Amino acid sequence: MEEPCGAGAAAPLRGDAEEPKQGSVLFLGGNEVKSSAVVKYSSAPPQAAFARLQEKTDLKLPPANWLRESAKLGPAGTTILGNSKKSKPFSSFGMAYDFIDSVGNDVDVVSDSENIKKLLKIPYSKSHVSMAVHRIGRTLLLDELDIQELFMRSSQTGDWTWLKEFYQRLIDQKWQRKKKSKEHWYQKAILSKFLYYSINGDGAAQPVPSTSKQHQEGPVAGESDEAGRASWPAPFEMPSSLSEDPGASNQGNVPLEPSYIVGHVASAPKEQNLTPLFSDGESGQGLKNDFVRNILWTFEDIHMLVGSNMPIFGGGRYPAVSLRLRDNNKPINVLTGIDYWLDNLICNVPELVMCFHVNGIVQKYEMIKTEDIPNLENSNFSTKVIKDIAQNILSFLKSNCTKEGHTYWLFKASGSDIVKLYDLTTLCEETEDKYQNPFTMPVAILLYKVACNMMLKKNQNKKHYGTIRTLLLNCLKLLDNGRHPQIIASANYMLSELFQLDEPKKEDSADFPINGNSDESYSEEEEEMPDSDENGSYSTSSDPPDDNKAVAIIKSVGELSVPEKYKSVHRIRPSCAFPVCHGTEERCRLVLNHVLEGLKSVDSSVKKEGDLPAADPSTPIPLKYEDESTSGGPECLEKQMALFLDKSSVPVAVGSFQKGKHSSQSGMIPGSWQYKMKLQLILKSSKAYYVLSDAAMILQKYGRALRYIKLALQCHDTYCCLCGSMLPEVLMFLCQCLTLCGDIQLMLAQNANNRAAYLEEYNYQTKEDQEILHSLHRESRCQVFAWATDLSTDLEYQLSVSCKCYEAAYEILLFSNLKKENPEQHIQVLKRMGNIRNEIGVFYMNQAAAVQTERVVSKNVSTTEQQLWKKSFSCFEEGIQNFESIDDATNAALLLCNTGRLMRICAQAHCAAEGDFKREFSPEEALYYNKAIDYYLKALRSLGKRDVHPAVWDSVNWELSTTYFTMATLQQDYAPLSRKAQEQIEKEVSEAMMKSLKYCDVDTVSERQPLCQYRAATIHHRLASMYHSCLRNQVGDEHLRKQHRVLADLHYSKAVRLFQLLKDAPCEFLRVQLERVAFAEFQMASQNSSAGKLKTLFGALDIMTKTKGAFQLIRKELVAESEQISKDKSPAEGVSPSDSSVGLNKEEVLKLLSIFESRMSFLLLQSIKLLTSTKKKIGGINEEEVVLKTNKQVYSLLLRATANKGLTLLERTDLILNLLEQLAPSSEGSNGGIQ
Repeated sequence: MEEPCGAGAAAPLRGDAEEPKQGSVLFLGGNEVKSSAVVKYSSAPPQAAFARLQEKTDLKLPPANWLRESAKLGPAGTTILGNSKKSKPFSSFGMAYDFIDSVGNDVDVVSDSENIKKLLKIPYSKSHVSMAVHRIGRTLLLDELDIQELFMRSSQTGDWTWLKEFYQRLIDQKWQRKKKSKEHWYQKAILSKFLYYSINGDGAAQPVPSTSKQHQEGPVAGESDEAGRASWPAPFEMPSSLSEDPGASNQGNVPLEPSYIVGHVASAPKEQNLTPLFSDGESGQGLKNDFVRNILWTFEDIHMLVGSNMPIFGGGRYPAVSLRLRDNNKPINVLTGIDYWLDNLICNVPELVMCFHVNGIVQKYEMIKTEDIPNLENSNFSTKVIKDIAQNILSFLKSNCTKEGHTYWLFKASGSDIVKLYDLTTLCEETEDKYQNPFTMPVAILLYKVACNMMLKKNQNKKHYGTIRTLLLNCLKLLDNGRHPQIIASANYMLSELFQLDEPKKEDSADFPINGNSDESYSEEEEEMPDSDENGSYSTSSDPPDDNKAVAIIKSVGELSVPEKYKSVHRIRPSCAFPVCHGTEERCRLVLNHVLEGLKSVDSSVKKEGDLPAADPSTPIPLKYEDESTSGGPECLEKQMALFLDKSSVPVAVGSFQKGKHSSQSGMIPGSWQYKMKLQLILKSSKAYYVLSDAAMILQKYGRALRYIKLALQCHDTYCCLCGSMLPEVLMFLCQCLTLCGDIQLMLAQNANNRAAYLEEYNYQTKEDQEILHSLHRESRCQVFAWATDLSTDLEYQLSVSCKCYEAAYEILLFSNLKKENPEQHIQVLKRMGNIRNEIGVFYMNQAAAVQTERVVSKNVSTTEQQLWKKSFSCFEEGIQNFESIDDATNAALLLCNTGRLMRICAQAHCAAEGDFKREFSPEEALYYNKAIDYYLKALRSLGKRDVHPAVWDSVNWELSTTYFTMATLQQDYAPLSRKAQEQIEKEVSEAMMKSLKYCDVDTVSERQPLCQYRAATIHHRLASMYHSCLRNQVGDEHLRKQHRVLADLHYSKAVRLFQLLKDAPCEFLRVQLERVAFAEFQMASQNSSAGKLKTLFGALDIMTKTKGAFQLIRKELVAESEQISKDKSPAEGVSPSDSSVGLNKEEVLKLLSIFESRMSFLLLQSIKLLTSTKKKIGGINEEEVVLKTNKQVYSLLLRATANKGLTLLERTDLILNLLEQLAPSSEGSNGGIQ
């Protein structure tokens, strides 16, 4: 079959020991039965041709080679020749461990071929059947449950008494051990000798002299007895390594990766010096796979993993034959025929060689093809019926053995027709503890191994998550923490790994289908189903009342031969679904729950408990709430940061721990399973807390977010204490934690008004969190990151902590060379550093502004202010560098803009503090304003064009316009005449004002448009006033005077046009119009001709009539205000000006109204005088007479009104509006006439 291979060396080759054999399809008696067999593993040597024995050979005499090692046999010795027929009670588990890939998935049944034959012969045989059945996924494991052996043991040790009592009560009151007959041993002995003779092809096997008779039965009997006795184990006491086979599930050695931990625990290397799990001699508890062959046998649609020890020989017409010894006096019966046929099918052997003997003397040989066996005389049977029996039994078992981890017992009493299925686990739990069932541990470990195996492939297929989870939960149900901490810790870690923390945004339903396929959709929820009478067609009311202990019953073995009598009834609910978490928090809580269970397991298994400081897990660990007075402010932070960075910038080694490192604080030895498992669990909890913190941050629960990130960093701190050097991905995660912590501290600083609520959230703790912390405190003080996670009441401290968090994250990226591998994270951290430096810069700038306003009349700038400016400036500068390093032009522009604002605050601080009448615009002010302008221009250059970010572009333009405007205004109002000539000042003011206009965008429609229009109007007004003033004060140079006159007129008209657009600046509009009137009066004074004067006069009156709109606005405001006052009961509660839409300044209105009345009075008087004189000269009636009449009428009304001091503001406004109404048509007419 394959190259010689010793049994000892065979283990690593399992699963891929030889080329798969082609299956054969046999056509039998017209009824086609499909059968194929693939040898998955074989430890047999190449087949030796069998030696035909001469007639009359006496098989009672032992051959010379009997029971000895031989090269042809290989070291497997007696096992290969099938002498040890006794099936071990855990044989299926040994196979399952070796072919873990097949379990729970592709294979329906794993068992010894003897058990399968026994099941398929049930309808034909009267003998008893007793088998243990276990379910793992869709796979059933079948093992012989030798009641005789079991109860023998029970008598000696007292174990299994509950089953013995149950058996005697229900099945066989007068139970006695049945002794095997002498005939049985005799048949075994001659078969063994026959096989040894048969392999001795070279004739060297001579019969030995039969001097001592003990040879004949002693060794065989002893061997068989031993085979029977050694097979039953004691109940399990201690944990151990979980597999003898290093190749079975260890999937490589990547340090501290989750898959490594899974593999590690699954294979549990021997150097851990743990007590072996199965201490029953070399064979363990039969948990070794000691079959000569493991065969994947497909019979019709049933896939079975079968163990076989049948000897196969070469010779004959075929490459393989099976050899049988028959007593010539006893004809072959159906049971023997089925036995031979199934053995040959399972091992894919095409031919059977039968040697007939009489009383041990060889008579003859006969060759029979496998397909002819069902038609032999006296042993006719239908292969189709065998197929039906197989399908019915499998369906019956699959339908009723539904609970994973439970031991079911399939029992048929000798001579009975009724087959019953009991749930031993339930029976055992009713009486004693679960460890009284010796199957508990092998089942738990198999569940664990199958889960491990699926877990290692989990990335390929997430649909198995539900199955893995069910396997692990069922495994945990069977285990006891005191005895199996390693498996419990590992299983809990795997359960936590099933929840994807790193993709919280995805919908769970997309990741996990609701059920797996129907056959594996079993679940632990089955526990809720009643045990008895749930089997529908399988139980009847006529059964004796005691039978309600049975899970299911086959009332007559004859039913098994009826095709499809038992269909696989999937009453099993499809609940193998992964739990649907309704949110990130729920998912993280599930993860933390499993992590905590894992940590408890690890901690309980670590000795040296007494060396630890006593801590009570039920007592909350105080979260120190530090006030800024105790925390020592930012300076203290520097030291803490230095300590931390020193720790985190350890050169990153890929190795997870240093060999020979002393044990941890709790006594864990580096490299032990506890050490590795705790590291993984701590890292997992850290990630869960990080995700919780991130989720709380999104919900704006900043206190809760800080508590969770504190826990995440405490976990990380413990990880660092345990692990000498960190993997890049762990450092990367630390970087993310610190970044998030920085974000949270910044949000807390920005939302200081909710501090009480945040404090409450921060100090709240769940019992689970306390217990996890308790486990962490076994290894570390968890104080390394305390500087980052304290909730302070000091705004400056919070901002500096936030900044330090980002700096620490940046340092990690820098020192550990993670920058190139994680460019996205690098950009994020730099962006946040730029942002926090901007925040701190603004904070210091606002403080400086506050100090400035509080400064009373002190002449000099205080050192406090200067320090604040320096701090603010350096923050802005660093922030700008951060943004420029990642080419973030927009944010760099915003910081340049803020620096410009800082320069303006410096300029304001430098204005001389003497009385305003002495004040001059100082050179320091000019210097800082020019610096501000430089920064604003830099910001515009950084942006390049408006399209980059219109809002920022507009904002910078506005600030730049404001700076020019402020500078020009100050120069105009507080002209530095002691240093500069008037003309020079006027030139500078004019230039600054024009630049301010350049950056003041009046055309773009935006929220800022009215402001821009107001600013532009004010600039034009100021320029016009300036040129007007120059004109009044200038003597000489007529050209210059004319230029000033034109400019003044131009700017006045522009200012008027802009103020007219605004609906909320009536006073400004009035002032400009009154200045224009004064300008007209000034011009009129220098005119000589009456016509010229009249023209100017009418022009001035025209300006006055155009103020009607402004007075209407003022009237509207006054009316609204008086209505509001009348509404309110007490006039004292009158509306403050700010409540009205314009915010009318009454003093201003009164002042302007008085000026307006006096100028109007003056102009009307002048016009009356002039018109009267021209009338005398010209004579006759014309238009001017009408105008004169109107003007006289208006003038008299105005005089009367000004004389009456009792008029209210509203009445005076109404009067003016009335007068303007009367004037309007006449002035228009007169204008026409004059023109």
